Parts: sequence; structure tokens; C-alpha cells
Amino acid sequence: MAKVTLTNVWKLYGKIEAVIDLSLECKDKEFFCLLGPSGCGKSSTLRMIAGLEEISEGEILIGDNVINEVEPKDRDIAMVFETYALYPHKTVYANMAFPLRVGKRNYSHSEIKERVQKAAKILEISELLDRYPKQLSGGQRQRVAIGRAIVREPQVFLMDEPISHLDAKLRTHMRGELKHLQKVLESTMIYVTHDQLEAMSMADRIAIMDLGLLQQVGTPDEIFNQPVNQFVAGFVGDPPMNFIDCGLEVSGDSWNLINESFKINLPPDLIEKFKKKNGDPSSRPLEVVLGVRPENFVISGEKARGEGFWGEVYVTEPLGEDMIVDVTIPNNKLKLKTSVDLDIRMGNRVWLETMKNKMHLFNRETQEAYF
Repeated sequence: MAKVTLTNVWKLYGKIEAVIDLSLECKDKEFFCLLGPSGCGKSSTLRMIAGLEEISEGEILIGDNVINEVEPKDRDIAMVFETYALYPHKTVYANMAFPLRVGKRNYSHSEIKERVQKAAKILEISELLDRYPKQLSGGQRQRVAIGRAIVREPQVFLMDEPISHLDAKLRTHMRGELKHLQKVLESTMIYVTHDQLEAMSMADRIAIMDLGLLQQVGTPDEIFNQPVNQFVAGFVGDPPMNFIDCGLEVSGDSWNLINESFKINLPPDLIEKFKKKNGDPSSRPLEVVLGVRPENFVISGEKARGEGFWGEVYVTEPLGEDMIVDVTIPNNKLKLKTSVDLDIRMGNRVWLETMKNKMHLFNRETQEAYF
């Protein structure tokens, strides 16, 4: 296996900048996800690594070798797409063996059999080798497509939304299967998805892209708990983070977030984080955005002793043990996640408090995180 390095990579389609000055590294034996909305440049990036798209500018390396001018067939990669692309007239065995029989590969019959059987055992499809694609379920077909990539024993696996078309139950199952498979194979895997749940549950590290630009690279924990800007904070998390416009008023050691609904005092640890990254703010109020995840509110029917604010329940959505509660406040609507046992109904007036150690603060103009 090998690491994959992109250095100042651009992809242009005429005047359209699909990928803009992208630099990142997928480590050896790492499960690395490219995550972002449709049109963010993630699939174009994967296709450049595969050699299916020309690189407009910059360099891509597999290991220590620049592959810009290397033919796709010579890059020692294997790619799995959303579509299975199985040959309907060939058995599962023949479909999996096909990459070993084409081109200048001189594998013996016994070598091919050994590789196919080994991959089939890993994927738990040994009993399906004599069947045809039409006799398989969607999940089984996807395993065959993955098996066809495994038999090549490539340096790098590239996966372009391979399970996005499966039903919800099967997607959940396949997420676990793919993560287990990557660890068993000790492979370098680059996985493209628009589904943040897939990325968060499977990846060792995630690169989030938007409009062709890299937004953040980090572990799932870093992405979730330390988003670098509002886009990342709002894209990762279900329901997404709530954003509330307010002012930051500083008077000596007292730092307060203020708007028409509340006045919340910043705790000392967040003040230190702010100063460490941004220095001391000016004495005039800063226009900021408070970010709070749905699960980081405390909700009650009565006013508590802590700093908080009133809201009105717009709607409740019971989800088994949890409940999503939409609450309206002046000029905003918030989504909260709480216990389904909480006795609140549409139209109720509720008291909200934020878990201060979980608050995020963003520059309203640049949308960059203050800490």
C-alpha cells in the first residue's frame, strides 16, 4: 500500500474551477473520506487520482512517484463506483477474475483461483461464485464489485459513493462491512461521499470540500467538535448546528453574548481560547454568530437559575428514545434534541440554556471560527 499526496492541484472545465489549489495527504493504510455537497469537487478529485480526468495544474503522487502522466492502467489503483458495472452474462467468479485476465497480466489459473477465493472469503460471498448478477441482491452485487477490486491487490482503493444507491438498512450494514474490510486488508482507501454519516462512521480522517475548496481536514472528532468555519459546523451533524446572530460585548474580564433574547456570559476557558487564537478584541461589540448543536441545549418548562432565554415550541418529532423539538425565538428557529420523556407540546413556552463548554463562536463576516 502507499500514501497519496496532492500538491496545489487544480481542475478546470473551461472557465469553471471545479477543484481549486487542493493540497492534502492520505496516509498509508488510512481510510480517508472526501466529503461535501454535490458539485464541491470531490468526485473530480478522485477521478484525477484515478487518471480518468486530466490534472489542470499541480501534482499527484502515489508513494513517492508523480503520476500526472501515468496511464490509469499503470497507476496500480482499483476503483469502485456507485453502479456495480458487472457483466450480466458472467458468473460472480468470472466477474471477479476478469481484471486478472485482461491486459498484460500473466496470472496462472491457480493464482487467479486463489485470489478470487481469498477475496470471496473476506467478503463472505464464497457460496455465490457460481451465480449470475441477476440472481443476487443489491448488497451482494456491491460485494462482488468490491471483490473485483480486491483481487487486483492494488496500492490504493478509490471508492466513489459505492453504497449511496442502497436502501437505508443495507447502507448501515455496508458501512460496517467496508470499515472492517479496510482494516483487514490494511489498505489505503479514499472514499467519496456526500453523506456525513458515512464519513463520520467509517473514516480515519475526513477532508471536507465546498465549491472546489478544501475547508478542513481532520478526524471525525476534530471535524465535529472543532469545526474551522460555519460551513463545516453546519454540514456535519444531524440535525445541523443552530446559528444565532449576536454581539460580543467585552468589559474587562466580563465577556457577554447579547441579542434581543438573551445575555450569556462566556466562561473563562472560552475567553482564553478566544484570546489565544485572536488576541484581545476591541472594546466595541463584535458582530458574531453563536453556534450550538441540538443536543447541547438544556430545555425545561420553567425558568432555571442559569443564563438562558425563552422560546415557543413550534413542533415536536418523537424518534424513539429521542425527540427533535423546533423552538422559535425572535428572528430565528432552533432545533433541539432531547429525551422523548420530556412533557412538552406544540405551543408550549420553554426555557433554554446552552451547555457553555460546548458553544462555538464564528466571525459573522468571514464565518471563520474564533476558537
